[in-house]
Amino acid sequence: MPRRKSINIAGFRHQNPIPNATRIGNLLMSGVIVGFDPGTRTLPPDLDRQLGNLFAHVREIVTAAGGSTDDIIKMTVWLKDPSDRKLLNRHWVEMFPDENSRPSRHTLPLPGDSAVLVQCDLTAVLA
Repeated sequence: MPRRKSINIAGFRHQNPIPNATRIGNLLMSGVIVGFDPGTRTLPPDLDRQLGNLFAHVREIVTAAGGSTDDIIKMTVWLKDPSDRKLLNRHWVEMFPDENSRPSRHTLPLPGDSAVLVQCDLTAVLA
C-alpha cells in the first residue's frame, strides 16, 4: 500500500492543520491554493498580483513534491469575477505555453465576500 506524504512549501501555509498538497505514489493533489504574498497571509488588492502569487505557489508545490508543472493534469480555478478569464488566461499561457501540452482546467465562480479574488487546486501525475 502506498504511503501518503504531506507536501508543504515555505511561505505558504494553510490556516488549518492541512498540507499544501498530498502525494501517494505518483499522484499529487493539492488543497486550495490562494494568491497570498509569500511568507504572509496578506492578499494583494489586485487580481494580477494574486494570480502571479497563485501560479508561483503552484510551481513551488509541484516542485516540492518532486515534479514539475509538466506533470499537472488538471486544475480547477475559482474566480471572483468570471469575466476576468482574459487575465487568468494570460497567466495560464505563461505557465503552460505549449498549446499541445496543457492541463485541463475548469473555471468556476468564487462565492463569498473575502478579499480572495482567485483560488485553485490541482491534480498532478508525477513521473
